[in-house]
Amino acid sequence: MDKHNLSYDIIVAGAGNAALCAAISAREAGCRVLVLEKAPFQKRGGNSYFTDGAIRFAFNGLDDIRKIVSLSEEEADAIEMPAYSEMKYYNDLMRVTENQSDPVLAKQLTRQSYPTIAWMHKHGISFQLNYDNQSFKKNGKHHFWGGLPVKTENIGVGLIKKLNERASDLGIDIWYEARAIRINKKNNQVSSVDVEKKDGRHVIPASSVVLACGGFEANQKMRTRHIGPEWEAAIVRGTEFNTGDGLSMALEAGAAPYGDWSGCHSIGTDYNAPKVGDFTKPGDIFKKHSYPLGIMVNQYGVRFVDEGADFRNYTYAKYGREILKQPNAMAFQIFDMQVRPLLREEYDKKEATSFTADSLEKLADKLPVDKKAFLDTMNEFNHAVEDGSFFPNEKDGKKTKGIKPPKSNWALRIEQGPFYAFPVTCGITFSFGGVKAGPNGEVLSADNEPIYGLFAAGEMIGGIFYENYPGGSGLMSGAVFGRLAGASAAEYVESLKNNT
Repeated sequence: MDKHNLSYDIIVAGAGNAALCAAISAREAGCRVLVLEKAPFQKRGGNSYFTDGAIRFAFNGLDDIRKIVSLSEEEADAIEMPAYSEMKYYNDLMRVTENQSDPVLAKQLTRQSYPTIAWMHKHGISFQLNYDNQSFKKNGKHHFWGGLPVKTENIGVGLIKKLNERASDLGIDIWYEARAIRINKKNNQVSSVDVEKKDGRHVIPASSVVLACGGFEANQKMRTRHIGPEWEAAIVRGTEFNTGDGLSMALEAGAAPYGDWSGCHSIGTDYNAPKVGDFTKPGDIFKKHSYPLGIMVNQYGVRFVDEGADFRNYTYAKYGREILKQPNAMAFQIFDMQVRPLLREEYDKKEATSFTADSLEKLADKLPVDKKAFLDTMNEFNHAVEDGSFFPNEKDGKKTKGIKPPKSNWALRIEQGPFYAFPVTCGITFSFGGVKAGPNGEVLSADNEPIYGLFAAGEMIGGIFYENYPGGSGLMSGAVFGRLAGASAAEYVESLKNNT
């Protein structure tokens, strides 16, 4: 039988974390599910493949963590794990988005975060503690901080592998190099999807569609139109296949655009990182996230952000934009020997671009910066650092005085050689603008009416992130709304069957 003549209850567009969670959830409810992946097999997984696996969820303490992470009694006794409540998560989300996040969606994300983690664990997703980046050792114990203690085993690669294994076990069909290009409706209900494959165009019948194929961050024209002309120069950190297809299909089907279409998640990444994500080098290996421990200067030799405004979890997703605004979309992260041993592991990788010198004068000679302005900035900064104790794993209040921008925490004089400079540029991760959706992933029109049979998840849903986001919330949002959208689509399909 020609497989293109098969019909499915639900078609899921995309094959990353959100899409596969949706597919598994729908299949769990008994539906026949087809997943369409625009990429070839060797480039499957979307942006999820490139993450470091950190995933933010609410939990009441170590006992909740032990339900999803295997720990011996000895290991557990050596851990201090403060609770991270739903309210704390919600407040963090609202704080970093300046209270712009849709409260209904934000509450659903935070409320459903732990149940979704438990659901993922039940389906074979493995988790582990994020010792390296979210804890410090004191008096023989690992003290976790920042509300982000857990990551998926073997980072994003492991997550995608496990999700695909589960999808296969459940009998979910996945077509690669299959691009969904149009949602067809009959009697105002989803009826089929037009799919473009190497052998031509096919119409695949389905009662429901879940769009979970990402934003438009890899579409240069859409980036320029919606976020700004300077974004033409941004490096695409993840998959090159997120070009806004799902958004275009949803809008054509009557969905209302929603959220921060002029905003995106972007970070400081190695200046020589690939222009698009390299699937042969998975993981978030080009990022540069230890900037709170040093300072950043542009080619004019001046600082341009408060590097210590908050934990990196709450600033990194917006500081990429600030780097993009600098000449040649370039900045330099500057550190001295006091903090060099504290830098995250990405600074030690062979892919990391760096410059080292025994003095700041010699370091300036190696950099394409205004040397006098650079040295003046270093001198001004060092003189502005106030006395106080330096604690890298908490907001220590060790700050500068009398300079702009200030440094609000972790302000150490940069005075002990050797000195280090890491050139960075802006890498875009995902666009914040999406479609309007209800708390269970149902896609809504401008009149707030559901588009019958159409659901969304992941980066497709607008209204959650504005200007910034708490680290680890992207994977969690994808999983939460993926699970909910899949279940909602299955419930919708069942209602149709009951009415026939």
